[in-house]
Amino acid sequence: MRIVFMGTPDFAVESLKVLVENNYNVVGVVTMPDKPAGRGHKIQYSAVKQYALDNNLLILQPEKLKDPQFLDELRALNADVQVVVAFRMLPEVVWNMPPQGTFNLHASLLPQYRGAAPINRAIMNGETETGATTFFLTHEIDTGKIILQEKIPVLPEDNAGTIHDKLMVMGAQMVRKTIDMLAKGKTDAVDQSQFISHDTELKAAPKIFKEDCELLSSLGVEQAHNFVRGLSPYPGSWINIILPGQTEKQVLKIFETEKEFCAHNDEPGTFVTDLKKTAKIALTDGYLILKQIQVPGKKRMETGEYLRGLR
Repeated sequence: MRIVFMGTPDFAVESLKVLVENNYNVVGVVTMPDKPAGRGHKIQYSAVKQYALDNNLLILQPEKLKDPQFLDELRALNADVQVVVAFRMLPEVVWNMPPQGTFNLHASLLPQYRGAAPINRAIMNGETETGATTFFLTHEIDTGKIILQEKIPVLPEDNAGTIHDKLMVMGAQMVRKTIDMLAKGKTDAVDQSQFISHDTELKAAPKIFKEDCELLSSLGVEQAHNFVRGLSPYPGSWINIILPGQTEKQVLKIFETEKEFCAHNDEPGTFVTDLKKTAKIALTDGYLILKQIQVPGKKRMETGEYLRGLR
C-alpha cells in the first residue's frame, strides 16, 4: 500500500516514525515550507521534514496546495492513501486524490472539540476524559466519517503537555491500525451524526491567540486551575497583576497551580504572599496557589525561587 504522509510538528513525527520503522511504504512526505526562526532568522525545518531527511524520504513543500506543479508531483506518487497529522486544511483536489481516501488523526473524541486546539480546550474545560480519532477528510473541517476512536483519562496532574505526549504516542498506533484496516478493506466508517443527539452540547476547539490566554480574576478557583493546566507548558496563561515591590500592573505568566477553596476578604486579582514560601492569587471562591511562574525579564521558575529573589 503506497502512503503519502502530511504533517509538520513533533506531534506528527511519531506517526511517521511508526510507519517508517514498521516498513510501511511511505512514498512521499508533504510538510510546510521552511521558514526563518529566532533572532538570527535562520532557516528552520519542520520536525517532520527533519525526520524525513534523516530517513531519505521524498519531501514536498508546497507554498500553495492548489499549485499545479505540486498537484502533478503528488499525483505522480500514485498513493493509495494519504495520512494527515497536524497539517493544514486540504482542498478537495488533494484529499480526494487517492483511491482509498485521505484520513486525519485528530486529538479529540470527535465530534467534540473540532478545531485547531483540541488538547488545550478540553483541559481548559475541565474534561476528565479525552482521546483521539481517525476519520476521513471531507469538505467541512473535522466532520468526516469516523474510522477509529480511542480514549484516555485526563488525570488531575495532567496538563496540555502531558496529554499531548500521551495522544501523540497513542495516535501513532491508531494511524498504523487505520492503515491496516484500509489495506484489508475493513473500514466501516461511522457518520459523526450518530454521536450527536438533540441534547448533545458540541464543544469547539478554535485556535488560541495571546488574548485567549489571559486569566481573568472573575473565574472560580476550579476554572482558573483548569485554565492554567490547559495552556501549560505552551502557550502559557498570564494575568495582569501588581507584584510585590511594584506600583503598576505587570504580566505574570503562570504554568502550574494548586487550588485553595475558602472564604476571604481579598479583592479578586490580588497577589497575596508571605514572601517566604507561598504566593497566590485571590479569586472569587478562594485562592490559586502559584507553583511555577515567569515574571517579566526572567526565566520560568518555581515560585519559591522567585520569593527568595525578592528577599
